This record gives sequence, structure tokens and C-alpha cells, in this order.
Amino acid sequence: MEERCNKSAHMSAKEQLRIICKGASQLVGEKELLEKLERSCKTGKPLTVKLGLDPSAPDIHLGHTVVLRKIRQMQEAGHEAVVVIGDFTGKIGDPTGKSRGRAALSDEQVKENARTYFEQIFRVLDRKKTTVAYNSSWLAKLNFEEVVRLAASTTVARMLERDDFKNRYENQIPIGVHEFLYPLMQAYDSVELKADVELGGTDQTFNILMGRTLQKEFGQEPQAALFMPLLEGLDGIEKMSKSLGNYIGVQEPAQVMFKKCMEVPDSLIIRYFELVTDIHPDEVAQIEAQLAEGVNPRDVKLRLAREITGLYHSGEELRNAEEFYHAAFSRKSIPEQIPELIIENEEKDTLADLIPLLIRNELITSRNELIRLLRQGGVRLDGEKLCEEDLSMTLMGNQVLKLGKKKFVKILK
Repeated sequence: MEERCNKSAHMSAKEQLRIICKGASQLVGEKELLEKLERSCKTGKPLTVKLGLDPSAPDIHLGHTVVLRKIRQMQEAGHEAVVVIGDFTGKIGDPTGKSRGRAALSDEQVKENARTYFEQIFRVLDRKKTTVAYNSSWLAKLNFEEVVRLAASTTVARMLERDDFKNRYENQIPIGVHEFLYPLMQAYDSVELKADVELGGTDQTFNILMGRTLQKEFGQEPQAALFMPLLEGLDGIEKMSKSLGNYIGVQEPAQVMFKKCMEVPDSLIIRYFELVTDIHPDEVAQIEAQLAEGVNPRDVKLRLAREITGLYHSGEELRNAEEFYHAAFSRKSIPEQIPELIIENEEKDTLADLIPLLIRNELITSRNELIRLLRQGGVRLDGEKLCEEDLSMTLMGNQVLKLGKKKFVKILK
């Protein structure tokens, strides 16, 4: 009989490993990790799961939560996370593979970015099982002899195996000696924390594997290295990115999040279930089988939208978002729950006067867009189609304005 963990989750080591591997691109040190999990089950001592955060990117969308969600699943199994803010390494700047290294950040920038980041990541991670650490608290204390010892643990040839260093070297783009120290310092974070597992995207492969190397150098058990894939955005092609507009933000209103989840391409339904939900691997396999048997992808996406939206919003917000979606996009009627705009200046109460408010609330991008919609018959007030001449009409209040096929707003006075 398999040893069971004396945690609240009561999962065996092998079952934990199944959940850890769900959706992962690669797990380096799988046998070692299983041994660590088995030991944790016997002793009741949680594993230390490390995540290093880039202090230059504080805005979170579902693409960022791929790694965070995996850590939360490990927290649910009883383990503890250490989130390392690279305030010391951020001053150096992570090599990017571009024409020059990434610009270093000031202390103020790092602290502000970290504050914004934590406001968002604790929508995913369990605060009680998460420790926040700043790597300046140990890296700043290293003396020159210790830095030389770190540098002696690897070779220039090994550093040039890293793709961005290799490409810059081959294209005669300068590489600062200090940039070689970046992966070594990030690896030293694992030594300091005695990390059991480190997670990251596939773009962090070199740095995380360097942590395993350095831990061995210091006589520690090497951490398992879990690499999660980059999540494609709603266009189904490019990596999810705010700049590309193909993202789902974790702080977006429930109605917006639910609607965007319904726009996930059919080809990515299973990938999203694997990477950004907590659905068990067995359930994901069942959903995949249902799709293969011809179940309507739209019905499956409804569950996906419920699962994702429910992770970041209350049950009531989820119910309202689904009702809004069905009313606005399925039944083509006016939904019960819609945003409201209040006209506070009664001297400016025409449709034209409303344009700045509509732009500010991201219902239109410009006056020209509204005029284009009016000319195309895409604007309705309480169900009545408006034309360009109606820009000067007075709004009475308590009216529903529809812009295009999907946007509704209630006008109040």
C-alpha cells in the first residue's frame, strides 16, 4: 500500500507527481522529485517550491498564471512556496538576447513593481503558504572571494550554451562580463533557499538548470526543474501578450473574462484546461475524449469559462457574467447586468456629449468609431436603431445603449 501524505490533501507521492506534471513541457529530475515527495509524505515536512520573479513586469494575465497555478496546486498538496524578488539581480538586468542587455532597475522601480505584482499573484497563490524573499538580503552580503568561487563553478563555454549569449557572441553583439553573473546569482538563490523544486517558463531553462548545478557544487540535493510552456493567446498563434491584445487579464471584470474565455480557439481548449485551471488530469482526459466524440466545442468552452472565471471572481459574479454572456451573445437580447454611465451635467446630455465617457470606459476608441457605427446601423437606444443625425438627440436617462454587436451600457441621469 502506498504511503499517504499526512497533509490535508491526503495525496500519495505518485498522485502529486501526476498533478505536477499536468501540462508541463519538461520535468528535469523526476526520479529525485518523486523521492522528495515520498520523504515529505513520511515526515510531514513540506517541500520548498521556488519561483523567481522578474521585477520589470508587474502586469499579470493568464499566460503568467501558468506557473503560478502550478505552484498553487503544490500548495494544495501541502507544500510551501518561496517567491524570490530579484531586486539585486534586477539592478544588473537579465540578458535578453536583444542588441543589448535589459536595462537595470532602481530600488524604487523594483519595490513599486513588486507591490503591484503581489496585489495580483495572491489572486492565485495561497498567502499562508507563501514566503516572499528579496535576493539582495543574501547576494549583497557576498564578498569578492565568494563571488569568485561562484564564477569558478562554471565555464565560459557553458555560458555560451545559453541561446541569447550564443546568438550575441556569433553576431558580435557585446556581452558584459557582469551578465555572466546573472544566471549564477539566480542559481545561488536556490542554494540559499535549499530549494526542492524550481518552476519557470521554457525561456528560463538555462538559469533554472544552473541552480541544479550550483546546488551540487555546494553539496546539496539538486532541485527538480519544472518547465511550463508559454500559453498562446486568443488569436491561437502568438504568445499571450497585452501588447498584442490577445490576453485575458486576471483583474478584468467577470463579464469580460467570461466572454474572452468563450473566444478561446477550439484547438486550444484542452491546453487551457491543462495550463490555467485546477481540473484533475483524469477530468481533462474525459473532456478531450468528449471533444473527440463530437461534443459541441461551445458547450465545453462554457465549462472552461466557468472554471477560469470562478478562480478569480465570486460565485455571484460568475453567475452574473454567464447570464450576461447568454443574454448578450446567445439570445441576442439586452442582459440584466450591464455597466452603467451616469450623466452628471444635465446641460451636456446629448449622445455627442456622452462620447468622452464612452471612450474613458473603453466602449469606443474614438468619436470616429461611434460615427462609423452609426453609419453602419450598429448603434441602438432601447432597441431603436440610431443614425448619425441622432448625435444631437437628448438622452432621457434609464436607457440602454447598444454599441456594435456585443457592448451594452445603461445611461442614467
